Amino acid sequence: MSVQIGNIDLGKFPLLLAPMEDVSDPPFRYVCKQNGADMMYTEFISSEGLIRDAAKSRKKLDIFEYERPIGIQIFGSDIESMREATKIATLAEPDLMDINYGCPVKQVACRGAGASLLQDIDKMVAMTRAVVESTHLPVTVKTRLGWDDNTKNVYEVAERLQEVGIKALTIHGRTRAQMYKGEADWRLISEIKKNPNIEIPIFGNGDIDSPEKAANWRLEYGVDGMMIGRAAIGYPWIFREIKHFFETGQHRDKPTIAERVDVCKTHLEKSIEWKGLRTGIFEMRRHYSNYFKGLDHFKEYRMALVSTEDVQEIYDLLQTITEKYSVEMA
Repeated sequence: MSVQIGNIDLGKFPLLLAPMEDVSDPPFRYVCKQNGADMMYTEFISSEGLIRDAAKSRKKLDIFEYERPIGIQIFGSDIESMREATKIATLAEPDLMDINYGCPVKQVACRGAGASLLQDIDKMVAMTRAVVESTHLPVTVKTRLGWDDNTKNVYEVAERLQEVGIKALTIHGRTRAQMYKGEADWRLISEIKKNPNIEIPIFGNGDIDSPEKAANWRLEYGVDGMMIGRAAIGYPWIFREIKHFFETGQHRDKPTIAERVDVCKTHLEKSIEWKGLRTGIFEMRRHYSNYFKGLDHFKEYRMALVSTEDVQEIYDLLQTITEKYSVEMA
């Protein structure tokens, strides 16, 4: 059976791209969509920023037809601000709205937003209800197991948020206290999926970084789909590789150096197209080391890529990388 979020058909076992701050922008989403991501989300957007009409927050509302289905993710600490932000974001015409109750960083959680709401379930429920009431779109939620090991309350969260109308729940298998350390624990995610009171799709998130792990955890934990975050940074091929393994039980060939360079170049072009030449080049710098991870003696090329502001020089460097490493790895 296909997984449904409202009237959105995601297929049998969807792979979702996680909303990652300073990563999941339209250029990055483009290359992930091209390589098999079934649904994607914007970077998380501050409700206060939307209400104040902050340029950075408004820019994050940019979505494109080729990205669909796509969700806009918002976060905040004030219920009325979240209500108003939902109305603003709905006008951008995404396919769904998502609420971030999982971000663990201090700037968010210590200001009463993101994972902080796991300490106040009543407020989380009231905030979720306000968002659901403020849009005609399906509303989904991303959260964590709990605030810390002593308060793993996501079982209660799942039931109560379903009651107020969310259409899917993504659970990262760590507490806020863990941040991104240690191993994600999917056992509680599995328990929630098995809860007979839960009728909405449950997506698992955390540590999916290989086709084998995805296939094994799909069988072991019985979730409806998986959300992939850090493993896709610099490696958007993770989606197509997992799907190929699901279908065949075999590994798909790893991308060649030429493919890595080609996708990196596409990412750069989309970055410049969306952000302008100067910013597009500057913000692409965070991605080069990930695209070429594992290449011997790559440091000199990485340093050159992150120091130049000339786009033709970048293209020339990428061509040199293709030629050098294609020969070495032949």
